[in-house]
Amino acid sequence: MCGIIGYCGPKPAAELLVEGLRRLEYRGYDSAGICVRTGGKLVVHKKKGKIKDLRDHVPEGLDGETGIGHTRWATHGEVNDTNAHPHLDVTGRVAIVHNGIIENFDALREKLEDDGYVFVSETDSEVIVHLIASLYDGDLERAVKQAVMLLKGTYGIVAMHQDEPGKLVGARNGSPLVLGIGDHEMFLASDVTAIIAHTKQVIYIEDGEVVSVTADNYQTSDLKNRAVDKKVEFISWELEEIEKEGYAHYMEKEIIEQPDSILRAMQGRLDHEYATGHLGGLNMSRQELLSVERVKIIAAGTSYYAGMVGAYVLESVARIPATAELASELRYRNPIVEPNTVYFAVSQSGETADTLYAMRELQRKGARVLGICNVVGSTIPRESDGGVYIHSGPEIAVASTKAFTSQITAFYLFALMMARMRHLGIEAGARMIEQIESLPRLVEEVLRRKETLIPIARKYAHADDVLFLGRGINYPVALEGALKLKEISYIHAEGYSAAEIKHGPIALINEVTPSVFLIPDDGLRDKVLSNLKEVKARKGRVIALAVDGDDEVGRIADDVFWVPKASELLYPYLMVIPLQLFAYYVALELGRNVDQPRNLAKSVTVE
Repeated sequence: MCGIIGYCGPKPAAELLVEGLRRLEYRGYDSAGICVRTGGKLVVHKKKGKIKDLRDHVPEGLDGETGIGHTRWATHGEVNDTNAHPHLDVTGRVAIVHNGIIENFDALREKLEDDGYVFVSETDSEVIVHLIASLYDGDLERAVKQAVMLLKGTYGIVAMHQDEPGKLVGARNGSPLVLGIGDHEMFLASDVTAIIAHTKQVIYIEDGEVVSVTADNYQTSDLKNRAVDKKVEFISWELEEIEKEGYAHYMEKEIIEQPDSILRAMQGRLDHEYATGHLGGLNMSRQELLSVERVKIIAAGTSYYAGMVGAYVLESVARIPATAELASELRYRNPIVEPNTVYFAVSQSGETADTLYAMRELQRKGARVLGICNVVGSTIPRESDGGVYIHSGPEIAVASTKAFTSQITAFYLFALMMARMRHLGIEAGARMIEQIESLPRLVEEVLRRKETLIPIARKYAHADDVLFLGRGINYPVALEGALKLKEISYIHAEGYSAAEIKHGPIALINEVTPSVFLIPDDGLRDKVLSNLKEVKARKGRVIALAVDGDDEVGRIADDVFWVPKASELLYPYLMVIPLQLFAYYVALELGRNVDQPRNLAKSVTVE
């Protein structure tokens, strides 16, 4: 959600901070600001709106070689200049930026106000800067440690003090923070995206740790002042991967990248000799895998729908009972951890708060939790018991696209591996490998047809409501299609099982509300077609996603997007990509901010 950038080094800090914030725009925000130490004082410039508004607000040639910056996504207090970060204490000598939520801020604020501290914002974050100021005795690191021990909630914090030039102190609990090690310069950030242009050497700060940095040195310790040895890791991807490369939007680029991202998710993980999948990162022996009796998948948003597809594949291919659950609900349900059950925590960013906290709750109860994530080095992969990186590459648009298809690829590989260890013969395994390997080609064929969706999107762009309907493995794809349209076009959309339409949603059918039907050539095709006819009988308008040659659908539906014929299990890929494109083209027609839709954040790091 919010973004943090900090810099110590010989270069003008203001320029680097604004550049870093620009690379964090994708996380979602409503205001931005920087603080630079210049002329012996801390100077803050912050502004409601976008980075371009901040850039116009920051004076040209602002001097200073140390500073912090922030993009805010409002949680406490309205969106305005005052509530934007960084925050200063009353003396103007301490500045902080903060990601997260301080749960006991009311009590802390009341105590600080009683002690004479004057608050100017409505934020929970401002209590942190006043706490640090109240505890400061000449050592910023010590004051930060004492302050965070009084906090309840989540935080990623970077602080600076006017009297300690060239120094930053960061602390973390539940909100990501990474140290970037450059050439006589250091960076602190919430995301490596902010610093990849300057360094690929990073250290991930863990919960309960504090890092103190200068241009040439860093020290990591815990809250009891014990030194913590950290491993320096190397970021493998290139800066160009987070640029638009000529595309109008990141979302468009990321949809088009899916043949390659799906291929990366499967590369090196298909064993042709034994016709099985190979997932070395699971950290489970063959005997442990054979003892698995149930799989439960926890996730949120798009990752939850990918988990629903994964559960379907695990049951149909590996014959293992599997379910997907919302992480936010599971955590507070006092979940029962059953023996011989494996859990998967699925998150593109690896930082999704609901999923991370649910994973920790399950682990406390003795569960084995595996991660399926995209961002290497993020918290869920580090804290899970094993797992799979999907290698989608950076996903910048808030609305997730390529991560969805890569996540379900990971489940297909796991299902194949589990099935081959149990009941699936080698010939059937080889056929499934052949089907999986055909995916990049099939997806490329779908993408070649994308422009046929543009007139359909324009035709329905001004609808007030849209229904998305599918069955079986494509039911969660319908849910994902509705989510995409809601996210970036702001049109009300709902996904349902097509079988459920007669149990209530059919009351919504009228001559202006379009229904999007997913009609693959599978065992449920005739059932879905029957539901389509029920809608048409009530003068409803129908957009169908159907398979080449299905003339009956072509005669009945008002508009059809055709997908190539494929194996039943592959249709989620061929159906979801047109839905992503449909949402994209509708949003374009309506003039929406496609990559940064209102009120949304890419990485949801608070509850």
